[in-house]
Amino acid sequence: MALSNVPPGMENFIVGIIGMGDMGKMYARRLSDAGWSIMACDKEDQYESLREEFASRKNIQILRNGHLVSRASDYIIYSVEAAAIDRVVAEYGPSTKLNAIVGGQTSCKDPEIKAFEDHLPADVDIVSCHSLHGPKVDTRDQPLVIIKHRASIESFNRVETVLRCLHSKHVYLTAHEHDRITADTQAVTHAAFLSMGKAWHSMRQFPWEGARYVGGIENVKINLTLRIYSQKWHVYAGLAILNPEARKQIDQYAKSVTELYKLMLGGHLDELRERVLRAKEKVFGKEDQPKWADKPLLKDEVLDQFSLGGPRVDGSKPLPNNHLSLLAMVDCWSALGIVPYDHMICSTPLFRLWLGVTEHLFREPARLEEALRIAVEDNTFRSDDLEFTFAARGWAECVGLGHFDTWRERFVVTQRFFEPRFAGAIEVGNAMVKAVLESTKS
Repeated sequence: MALSNVPPGMENFIVGIIGMGDMGKMYARRLSDAGWSIMACDKEDQYESLREEFASRKNIQILRNGHLVSRASDYIIYSVEAAAIDRVVAEYGPSTKLNAIVGGQTSCKDPEIKAFEDHLPADVDIVSCHSLHGPKVDTRDQPLVIIKHRASIESFNRVETVLRCLHSKHVYLTAHEHDRITADTQAVTHAAFLSMGKAWHSMRQFPWEGARYVGGIENVKINLTLRIYSQKWHVYAGLAILNPEARKQIDQYAKSVTELYKLMLGGHLDELRERVLRAKEKVFGKEDQPKWADKPLLKDEVLDQFSLGGPRVDGSKPLPNNHLSLLAMVDCWSALGIVPYDHMICSTPLFRLWLGVTEHLFREPARLEEALRIAVEDNTFRSDDLEFTFAARGWAECVGLGHFDTWRERFVVTQRFFEPRFAGAIEVGNAMVKAVLESTKS
């Protein structure tokens, strides 16, 4: 492997990766492709299968455990579940090489940093990171948070040099800033998609089969819901349960869903309209001073291409939908004082898509008014909305109690329901994400 991306003086620098899940493997492949020497491990029962998987990569050495990785590596990345970080660092941290650098890839930095402070030797520098995207998304131009928690400028520069091969946009934050911003951009977004999936599962419904969920907004809802449920359960559990800001936001989203649904059931159109328009002004600005850009984030003609149910029949129109999930999102942001555009530099592809469809509904007064009218006058989606309300409250209760086991059970049972459709959904979803991100580049 050519060392063209490894600068003079770092030819013998070794990057260690503890945890070879999807993100750990992605980092190992990308860094080794750039010429860096990698030592990596996972649980010991994965040793032989990992050795076989990476046998063709001469600069990736698979070791039996984190002790062996820690004692030989100059920069160690812990790529493990957020819920397991304290236990794993407690086990392998004391073996860290003298004057090495250590960081983590968890989605919630408060427990990660605490684990490092509690279990690493004092001579070790701490520089953490977080790629704000999944393992199958192209890392180029995606946000990569880098946290200089306890480190010399030399150590920090070395970490940046290693990670530069990802061609991501480096964002410099503290651990606390990271957790607040990731909660603002991810927690409620994930809760909305998790709730939609749970609702469709409860109704034993594949939403793309039929005319109920057709059109650009519905394509985003369906594709991103399946994208989330095709991931491992712990990817989203750690952010939701371990981040105090995320807990608060998921709870507020459930309250917003419930209160708006009650207004719909009661036929209180004027009160519903007043509440939604007040939230719109707080989140998106006044009509003469909007916070959104002149150009919409998303366009119908882009989103309409990506339906799991195939193209629309000529002349067919989407069934009117009150879009409770979107109305509740803006109501939630308003209640929490969140302006989503403030954090675009740290936004994930999912967040940009979700903000885009939310903005799409609220940019057009006639479209928003139609959704409000349908919410009160049309019962077509009433049962769907009831299941969605139950689901949102269920996720909020699970997060509030801090139950990882309950989260896993709720997630996995719905994952199994959709699993036969993942292959097609992931292919369509990846194409949609790529097309949308291309269309939104300035």
